[in-house]
Amino acid sequence: MPKNPFEEISSAKNPRVREVVLLREKKSRHQKEWILVEGFREISRALEAGVHFQELFFCDDFLDKGRKRDFIKRLPSQTKLFKITREVFLKICFGGRKEGLIGICRRPGLPLESVRLSNLPLVVVVEGLEKPGNLGAILRICDGAGAELVMVCDRLADIYNPNVIRASLGTVFSLKVAEVSNDAALDFLKNNGIQILATLPQADVLYNEAKLNRPVAIVLGSEEKGLSEFWKSRSDLAVKIPMRGQADSLNVSATAAIVIYETLRQRTG
Repeated sequence: MPKNPFEEISSAKNPRVREVVLLREKKSRHQKEWILVEGFREISRALEAGVHFQELFFCDDFLDKGRKRDFIKRLPSQTKLFKITREVFLKICFGGRKEGLIGICRRPGLPLESVRLSNLPLVVVVEGLEKPGNLGAILRICDGAGAELVMVCDRLADIYNPNVIRASLGTVFSLKVAEVSNDAALDFLKNNGIQILATLPQADVLYNEAKLNRPVAIVLGSEEKGLSEFWKSRSDLAVKIPMRGQADSLNVSATAAIVIYETLRQRTG
């Protein structure tokens, strides 16, 4: 038995269930400042990052009993637990990977003024990304390469969309991720003496010809529109990835992986 007392919900028509379902929508998440986190790995990484879960819903039909017992022991006593039926879980879950755990927490926020960087930072700026899967994949790449900060500008995809959380493998919680305007991002980079590197298909310089063993911010645009004129005109250097076939560009997450890991290669030799 968990140390926290729990309530049982057996009907998908329960008012609390309807409130949770609404958090699958971007508008509701922003209005209420609450987000959904599903899955053992994602909730674990959020907990490790200091995220406090107000509520946790668990379904024994999908949840391994040993994992449930060990996991619930890690929760603070203030977390309210709900034991839910299969019907209720299928109502509130948002994907095919059914692990029997869904948590509700406050939407995290990172003010730029609180960010402190090393002497050789790698910063990634993404502008106007539409697809949650792409944003989540980029966050996962940033985590793997040790990026110190990700700034999401002119956001179209919500960084706490359930699909972003899943595609990032929960690293959206362990990374420093700030939602900021283009102007705020630019001021931060200039104030910290960070070179701005734009990724553009029409650039003259190949990505591996740029000197990246210095403080650098890699700026990525949307697949549909690319980078805005704001970043094109304010970058210190633009680079491209060679394309030998019919397509003129790569998926933005593939571009991110190539350029970000080239930065890591140059810095580690």
